[in-house]
Amino acid sequence: MAAIFNPSNNLSYSNPQKPHFHSLRRAFPLALFSHLEKPQTPNQTSIPDHKLVVVGGSKLSGHVDISGSKNSALAVLAGTLCCSGTSKLHNIPNLSDIRTMVSILKSLGARIEASNGEMTIETDGIRSVEPCSDEVGTIRGGFFVVGPLLARFGEAIVALPGGCDIGARPIDLYIRGLRALGAVVELKFIQFLNARFHTIGRSVDAKHDNLDLWTINTSSIWKLIHLGQAVLQWNGKVHAHAANGKGLIGGRFHLDYPSVGATETLMMAACMADGVTVLSNVAQEPEVADLARFLTDSGAHVEGVGSRKLIINGRNWLHGPEYTIIPDRIEAGTFMLAAAITRSCISMSPVIPCHLSCLTDKLSAVGCKISHCTHDTLEISAVPANIQGFDVKTGPFPWFPTDLQPQIMALLTTCNGSSIVEESVFEERMGHVRELQKFGARIQVCGSTALVFGKEQGSALYGSHVAATDLRGGASLVLAGLAAEGMTEINGISHVDRGYENLEIKLQFLGADIKRLIHLPVSYDKKITLRAS
Repeated sequence: MAAIFNPSNNLSYSNPQKPHFHSLRRAFPLALFSHLEKPQTPNQTSIPDHKLVVVGGSKLSGHVDISGSKNSALAVLAGTLCCSGTSKLHNIPNLSDIRTMVSILKSLGARIEASNGEMTIETDGIRSVEPCSDEVGTIRGGFFVVGPLLARFGEAIVALPGGCDIGARPIDLYIRGLRALGAVVELKFIQFLNARFHTIGRSVDAKHDNLDLWTINTSSIWKLIHLGQAVLQWNGKVHAHAANGKGLIGGRFHLDYPSVGATETLMMAACMADGVTVLSNVAQEPEVADLARFLTDSGAHVEGVGSRKLIINGRNWLHGPEYTIIPDRIEAGTFMLAAAITRSCISMSPVIPCHLSCLTDKLSAVGCKISHCTHDTLEISAVPANIQGFDVKTGPFPWFPTDLQPQIMALLTTCNGSSIVEESVFEERMGHVRELQKFGARIQVCGSTALVFGKEQGSALYGSHVAATDLRGGASLVLAGLAAEGMTEINGISHVDRGYENLEIKLQFLGADIKRLIHLPVSYDKKITLRAS
């Protein structure tokens, strides 16, 4: 198995409840740090600000091409680290999250070429087991590399992950699972001071504004914090190595909650562990199955794909395969809901119908007509426009996907009657409600449950100025803008770009009145380094 890295060498299913965040705090205090605020990087405020302008009321028609799955591609890209030689991937979406993952792999020494949805990854030149911390801290999927690095090279040092601020996504399952495979895993944190002086609209003391390095004493630090000009932050990293000095060993591990990321990370690690690994209560999402198929094509031996138990017989060596990523079920579902909210008829491909069955069942039950034109082509018609409201509860696959919850809530504001939306995966995934209310939607929230009133009970959507604060919430605002009367401006669209390839262009081809505006903000923020004397 791997040596310590050296640069020279279908079952019955019940809806599980995710452990409450506070219980995780008691059981594993450092899980708190998995979602701390990411430090600001220099010149971050000078990034071009994109917004979408949508004029509602247009009917959609025509055909839309569905891109490759973002969540699957992120995991498979991490999985290429298990493979010697070159992996060739097809149907890779052109997304900001994918580009970040590519940067993470390159920071390890991988050689990557990409063109027109195809990507080749050569990993024989890996020279480090510590990826760029800034990049890993940007996306949740960046942390997945800890499993392959540890399995193949016997060591990994990986920063804590980032991603959308939609609730607690602690990493204790990853850590305990890797320990069950014979790894020594430690969390190490460094506290530092991040200070920025905002100079817009007021004069600034030149001695502070012009210095890149400023030495101050401890009392001055706390004064800055009190004034809101500085923040104490933690920079955390996971340090892991094989306890036997050689590599991971097979073991048994039961996931308290069927976490997709933890399942994928542990599956990659187990594929190169010495012996047999049994993972139970694993995630059953299609993206997990896609990663398992990729690993199988690489020479791995994985049994039980699609069930709640995986049995993995470790291999000494995996080779780079040629593999095609599955279509993005969340993008397909979003376009289905775009047709429904505009009371239109569109078709889409490629899709895998069984990945969308929960959504198609909901929409069919309330009057939408959904037809399977071919094995991978679906047509949805929401004409006539009389759609009755319905209730939704999210959960792990095959339950209703949490990544479609914000979008379906936008649709429910245009339906007849009232609906209840219960979010059971991410306890803070209701941030889009406030923005939908700016359109005129009538929604009441209690904890992780929302009562949505339809158009007959006070909801009427009108164009507004709104801001996306996360990926799927941003998509819900685009859908609301398509149905709203008048013009809508959506800021923070970079969130949406993380998961939708050319969203506004695809909508334009379907007949939507939507365009992207870009402007360069002027910033006088100055980040400086502080030393405590």
